[in-house]
Amino acid sequence: MSEKNITPEDKEQAEVHANEDQSETSKAQEENSSSTEDHENDTTEAADQDLSREEQLQQELDAKDDKYLRLFAEFENYKRRTSKERIELFKTASQDVMQSMLPVLDDFDRAMLEVEKSSDDSLVEGIKLISNKLRETLKNKGLEVMPVKAGDVFDSELHEAITQIQAPSEDMKGKIIDVLEKGYTLGDKIIRYPKVVTGK
Repeated sequence: MSEKNITPEDKEQAEVHANEDQSETSKAQEENSSSTEDHENDTTEAADQDLSREEQLQQELDAKDDKYLRLFAEFENYKRRTSKERIELFKTASQDVMQSMLPVLDDFDRAMLEVEKSSDDSLVEGIKLISNKLRETLKNKGLEVMPVKAGDVFDSELHEAITQIQAPSEDMKGKIIDVLEKGYTLGDKIIRYPKVVTGK
């Protein structure tokens, strides 16, 4: 078809077709762009969901770690407390037994003073043997005699004064004149204070 035969109506129709083609191309491009954006949005949402899931798991793990550490600390405290209570119980039980044995030791001391007056050497040796054996057994269990003697300075935190008498000399004032009853310690604890007479 030559240009001479093209009518104005044909030109108009060609322009309309061109506009329609351009419009369809624009629509296709917009749809394409829209689908790309949707895909990107889906991908971002999925990444956010994955990240939040990881965060949730991390939080759960942290919570379990914290709970475990608390339980472990409580258990360690419980073990320490029960161990201390057991030791205290053993000490108390031992102390009761030891305190009940002290009058027996006092009787042995008095008996030894009388037995030593005897002329029967075998009797003296036999009583000494029994007394020493008993004292060694109690010593192995932690019982010790407090070292107190006449002439020591009186200490109200370590000695129990029964009475005061006139000091035989100036240098004995405020000092121990006589020990009436021995004192004993069990471990580091005094279970009976020595009863003493002091000079004034």
